[in-house]
Amino acid sequence: MTPQDFRIGWRTLLHEPGYSLVVVLGLAVGLCTCILLLGYVRYSLQYDAHVPDADHIYVVTQRYNVDPKSPLHDVAPAFLRQTALTTPGVVDATVFFPSRPETTPLVVRIGEHRQHLQGLLVLPGFADMLGMQAVQGNLRQALAQPDAVVLTQATAQRLFGTANAVGRTMQAEGKTVRVGAVVRTPPPTTTVPFDSLLGVNSTLTDQMVRDELLTGQQGWMGKVLIRVRPGASLPAIVATLQQAVDRAPSLRNVPPETLARLGRRKIMDIGVTPLRAAYFDHAVQPNRVFKPGNRANPAVIAALAAIALLVLALAAINYVNLATIRVLRRQREVALRKVLGAGARRLVLQFVTESVTVSVVATVLGLVLAWLALPQFALLMNRDLAGLLSLPHIAAALALGALLGVVTALYPAWIAMRVLPTQVLAGRADTESAASTRWRRALTVAQVAIAMGFVSVTAAVAWQTEFALRASPGFDPAPFVIVDLPAPVRYSEPARAFMAALTAQPGVQGIAISEDPVGRLDQAWTRELRREGGTGAGMEMKGVSANFFELYRIAPQAGRLFQSARDKEDDPVPVVLNAIATRDLGFTSPHAAVGQVVLFTDFDGKVVRKRVVGIPPDLHFHTLREAPRATAFELWTAGVALSVRASVPAPQVEALVRELWPRYFPDAIMRTQRASDILALNYADESRLSTLLVIATAITLAIAAFGTYVLSATTVQRRAKEIVLRKLHGARGSDIGLLVVRETGGLVLVAAVIGLPLAALAIERYLAGYVAQAPGGYWTLLMSLMITLMVALLAITRQARVAMRMAPADVLGG
Repeated sequence: MTPQDFRIGWRTLLHEPGYSLVVVLGLAVGLCTCILLLGYVRYSLQYDAHVPDADHIYVVTQRYNVDPKSPLHDVAPAFLRQTALTTPGVVDATVFFPSRPETTPLVVRIGEHRQHLQGLLVLPGFADMLGMQAVQGNLRQALAQPDAVVLTQATAQRLFGTANAVGRTMQAEGKTVRVGAVVRTPPPTTTVPFDSLLGVNSTLTDQMVRDELLTGQQGWMGKVLIRVRPGASLPAIVATLQQAVDRAPSLRNVPPETLARLGRRKIMDIGVTPLRAAYFDHAVQPNRVFKPGNRANPAVIAALAAIALLVLALAAINYVNLATIRVLRRQREVALRKVLGAGARRLVLQFVTESVTVSVVATVLGLVLAWLALPQFALLMNRDLAGLLSLPHIAAALALGALLGVVTALYPAWIAMRVLPTQVLAGRADTESAASTRWRRALTVAQVAIAMGFVSVTAAVAWQTEFALRASPGFDPAPFVIVDLPAPVRYSEPARAFMAALTAQPGVQGIAISEDPVGRLDQAWTRELRREGGTGAGMEMKGVSANFFELYRIAPQAGRLFQSARDKEDDPVPVVLNAIATRDLGFTSPHAAVGQVVLFTDFDGKVVRKRVVGIPPDLHFHTLREAPRATAFELWTAGVALSVRASVPAPQVEALVRELWPRYFPDAIMRTQRASDILALNYADESRLSTLLVIATAITLAIAAFGTYVLSATTVQRRAKEIVLRKLHGARGSDIGLLVVRETGGLVLVAAVIGLPLAALAIERYLAGYVAQAPGGYWTLLMSLMITLMVALLAITRQARVAMRMAPADVLGG
């Protein structure tokens, strides 16, 4: 190719502006979609790639088998660090905790301004493990000094208005700390995010926490990272860690009956996950120490890559169809070039150059569209995608566009090579071959089949998501606002005073205490309950105040629930079990469990006798992706979540909380959520996926409609003489219109035979991830067929009218 070839291609585009606009815009939309989705896929694959030697770093995971339904957690006993350091094949190991719980972050005061920090409490080896270096100050010294804190550049900018913050001071929990070092802000593609670091000797660290971080004697869970030597045996390392857990006294403090129930199974199963794969370890569930943070299902990422390529393929098919028709219209030009001596190589270069010019222009336009859409796309995906359109990504997009131009030029060039000059210049049109017609029809069928599959899957995902969002959690969430306190109510006088003041406000009907609101599992924990002389069962324990069920207006299925007028707060005897718990404990029915005694071993090893007072309906602390679990409720006011029921709108309740908060918690930052928002947050990923699929479906339908339009237009042109001859033999206009509709409708039905079974398989696999599925989910297949038929009919309406209005004299007269 030469610059002259591209000038010719550019002039050709300008010569036919209508054709050029349609082709470039169609390709640009497809390329924009592809750039954004493939950029997001690449972003996902870059998680933790910034960590030096990340391929040899592993996260220690565990599953606590005392609860038969216990999920996988990416935290492990802190003492495994010491074990790992002495294990052959392990080069280094570290452990870290959050500096404060996520619901009650560390609050610092700088002048009159308060800010929160979600940092990490780390051992010195943490920085070396992740390859961190200070951009200011001495990182090693800062983590060793009691009065120092390490900030990221972004945090320093947020707190002090400058990244040059070394030596600056702030107040935290009544103590003065200074910035000892500033490190680079972790990229958004990290599974170890932080805004600050505290060393183990920090003055903001309790002695008990410090001792546990160093020794792990109490069996506390932290995030344990190990770096292994290349070629080391991972199974042998895991076996050593497992043996340490099996021997640990702190983890064997379970009742004998629990050990009997476990049989040969371990109390805790230990495993490891590569740090580079941690982002895709979507099976990890929240725990009391760490939330999983951003995670992705690898199947969803693969599906997004497939969607990107499919949309681009659909746009390319449209271009190939249009370019083929254009070649057929340029047969005389091609024939003259051949007569004047243009060889096969020259003709192929001409069409490739024209195609590359079109695709490069479309790529530039696609990049502009992607840049405009990027903020909304990042918001939709809930990720920081600011670097998605970097210079390397732009260069890759331009290379993809050029490659697309070459590939899409091959078939039109092959058609041009088959043009016969003698036949064309003699006035006999070199019509499209039957094979070429079948090929273009097959491409259109593929377009329609893909669009039909998109409609089916999108409708099924949206239907299931809507079903999950509307599923009853066991109560009406509308009147509730959840307020997270900085300290447990039981041990905090300000918390109790705040509750009293808020309860006295007009419109507030009552306040209940719980460790977690329904739908959130920040404080979830599991213990074993057993019948006297009977079997034991692991179940989730929920601590609530005596008025919890009354305030939520939850009626018992059997017996009674806690009552504020009858039950004493923090009374260790009464317990409420759900129906699943009664079954796991071996009761013949929920009613049979009422009044019975169950035994509970607390964290001090003391056995407490509890009496079952009632059975509530299931409350959805978990999503519909998980089976309901055995749950026990006990009277316990050491929770930090307040459920505020009010007769006034939620914004008014939030305003009341905002007004009272500084009086009781001057050094804490207020956090409120509506109960409905907490429940909806569990399905945020599904909602985003539904929205993304709707957009992709709209694009694929538009492309399929245009492809159908082009095919019907060429069909009408190719069969023009047949159509007018039918008219001359008495065919009515409606008969001609029906002829066009029938031909295109037949292609849609063929597409349905191809696309709908594949869509049904995809829907079945998606719904398999839910315990409770929306009723009648497969109606979406019929709906997609109807929508695609309707879109196809709309696309060919104009061509049907053209065929119906054809004048025999015009067609037969040439």
